[in-house]
Amino acid sequence: MDAVSLLLQGFHSAWTVEHLVSAFLGCLLGTVVGILPGIGPSTTVALLLPIAFTVEPSFALIMMCGVYLGAMYGGSLTSVLLKVPGEASSVMTAVDGFEMAKQGRAGPALAMSAIGSFVGGTLSVVALTFLAPLVAEYALAFGPAEYFSLMIAALVMASTLLGRDGVKGVVAVLLGLAVSVVGTDLQTGVPRVTFGITQLLSGIDVIVVLMGLFGVGEVLWYLTHREEGAGERLAIRGRLWPTLEDWGRSWLAMLRASVVGFFAGVLPGSGSSLGSLLAYTVEQRSSRHPERFGKGAIEGVTASETANNAATGGALIPMLTLGIPGSGTTAVLLTALTMYGIQPGPRLMVEHADVVWSVIASLYISNVILLVLNLPLIGLFTRILDIPVRFLMPLILAIAAVGAYSLENSFSDVVLLFLFGFLGYLMRLGEIPQVPMVLGVLLGPRMEQSLRQAALLSNGDFTVFVRHPISFAFLALAVVLLVWDWLSRRRKAAREAGGAPA
Repeated sequence: MDAVSLLLQGFHSAWTVEHLVSAFLGCLLGTVVGILPGIGPSTTVALLLPIAFTVEPSFALIMMCGVYLGAMYGGSLTSVLLKVPGEASSVMTAVDGFEMAKQGRAGPALAMSAIGSFVGGTLSVVALTFLAPLVAEYALAFGPAEYFSLMIAALVMASTLLGRDGVKGVVAVLLGLAVSVVGTDLQTGVPRVTFGITQLLSGIDVIVVLMGLFGVGEVLWYLTHREEGAGERLAIRGRLWPTLEDWGRSWLAMLRASVVGFFAGVLPGSGSSLGSLLAYTVEQRSSRHPERFGKGAIEGVTASETANNAATGGALIPMLTLGIPGSGTTAVLLTALTMYGIQPGPRLMVEHADVVWSVIASLYISNVILLVLNLPLIGLFTRILDIPVRFLMPLILAIAAVGAYSLENSFSDVVLLFLFGFLGYLMRLGEIPQVPMVLGVLLGPRMEQSLRQAALLSNGDFTVFVRHPISFAFLALAVVLLVWDWLSRRRKAAREAGGAPA
């Protein structure tokens, strides 16, 4: 009851004109930011830090959290309509969302994205309200060995579940890990795989990789495969709202993805990208028709969008209760708190209860604002698909190029964008899945850091990865997935050859 009474007090504070305006502005700005590739929520929240010097803490924090929530939804728009994910967390949405758009079902895809975002975001805030101390205690049990093993399991899951050939999935992961080591080794200061190119010393941004593989790669594929049935327009056909069948395939996905995304968000450094992947693969694994995934499965879109919004509430838990940011955006929020002299930690919800609970209450309000703001605009958003393809494809290239250039104001990122676009085209020709590569790029630096930390803490004893129960469980899961994938593909090959299943 204590949490309930504090939450009601938070609503009393959040339900004022100035705080409602703050939440609305944050949600609107966040949605716009999510639509623009390359400008993520962490960058936008960082640009808002100067307002912390001029307004009271609740106003600034409510607006920043609104940006955080809004950006998670906004990324689905370009993923579904143009197959240009603006954030790594939107990659899985693009897999089935764009296929739905090509089938004339962009409206249902965007509608379920909005509804899934609302459900995932709201349920994660409920969990944040009541489970913060308990979940933070378990998250604290994750050390470097556990993080490394978790990411190994995630990459194995991606390579085995997101492609038709497990070997090609592993190749994609290794390509991603190879890209992730490009740059300067932070421990030794030694350049790695830069080939003497100064612009590569700072590494390759994952946003450049995913916009190249998905956005530019899609344009190249269209240009070379128009004769295979690509029409002159991605015209809107059918209804804009989900059917009863869509709801039937999506409601369980929302619930499962909310749980997966929330707990992925709690783990510092994992966040919405890992949550989106895990929710998608869980949904594919539990589906009676896994062959639908990658071809326009609405439950895949729902799971991805629900999970990346559920991760936002989870990511706030370690920041508020332990002072450990769960994502890049919460790291900026942590900076905003310290600017006000508010120290995150176990005593935060007691010493600054008025600020914390007004922000938590505003998260409920912001989720409703986003739903009301975006659902009526679905018809407007889908009109993008009425643009003739000969104009739409250059638009995709322009959006991707501007997004890549805006990352560091560097033309070299634009060159890399088109190089990865050509690589994405070649991977598609060879039927090599692209998503595992993106995840390799995304998780590679954290995997390397965790591996080094685990080796340092154990004095070079690599048995630490099997001696720790949680780490061992993740590695065992990875082995089980590999064996299961090998057996299932062997049985499929036997059936196709006309023999009995092995």
